[in-house]
Amino acid sequence: MPIDAARAVAAEPRTAELAWDHKDVLLYHLGVGAGRPATDAEELRYTLESRLQVLPSFSTVAGGAMALAGGLAAPGIEVDLATVLHGGQRIELHRPIPVTGRATAIGRVEAVHDKGKAAVIVLRSDVHDDEGPLWSASTRIFVRGEGGFGGERGPSDRLEAPEREPDRTVERATREDQALLYRLCGDWNPLHADPEFAELAGFDRPILHGLCSYGIVLKAVVDAALGGDATRVRAYSTRFAGILFPGETMRIRMWNEGEGRIQVLATSVERDHAPVLADTLIEHT
Repeated sequence: MPIDAARAVAAEPRTAELAWDHKDVLLYHLGVGAGRPATDAEELRYTLESRLQVLPSFSTVAGGAMALAGGLAAPGIEVDLATVLHGGQRIELHRPIPVTGRATAIGRVEAVHDKGKAAVIVLRSDVHDDEGPLWSASTRIFVRGEGGFGGERGPSDRLEAPEREPDRTVERATREDQALLYRLCGDWNPLHADPEFAELAGFDRPILHGLCSYGIVLKAVVDAALGGDATRVRAYSTRFAGILFPGETMRIRMWNEGEGRIQVLATSVERDHAPVLADTLIEHT
């Protein structure tokens, strides 16, 4: 069996050294749609180095150490990239991410869940620099066809969508070349660039990275609900419920749930509001 769950969980933690500067942050922000319109002065907090803040979702690509790639290289795991989808992501911020930084990431396979027809690999990563903890991340990797090995199904963290109308609704259009731009941040999976590979994975054309949608949604919430202040974000979790094709528009609905919690649902406008991100929660000050 390509996945040896016991071996993967028992493996020694992996350590990676991360380094980034303002150019990496600027590229990431452009990759998740910042700078449009270019004449909007408020976009300069994402696109001009002298005013720059860092979206917390930058942590998913900081230093080029992609959590997804690291997990697939763990002992006991050998899978076909065409069967892999990013199932979910959570980040917890211990303090704001600096524009320029050097840090150490310690990662391990926290669990492997058996969903019957698929396996879910849960990765844990803790990142710190000389001043202490920076962020912690949990990544869920969905691997089709690798379930049925007799493992535990794992917990359910589904969030029921509020029955009332959302407190805010915004739309964010993506570019046709959005995935080609975003992949320069370090996610080179050909699923997002090569039509032939995408067809092998069951899609009629390349799809946008789930983590790109993740960043687009966080930026929308920061701008619409947090006064444009990314340092207010304390945690951000989501389930990648569906796909978005480059060039489509996301409708992002936000509900204020009190006690520093905003629940979010993101859907594709062009495909009858098919879900993109679900079970999404942003915790903030």
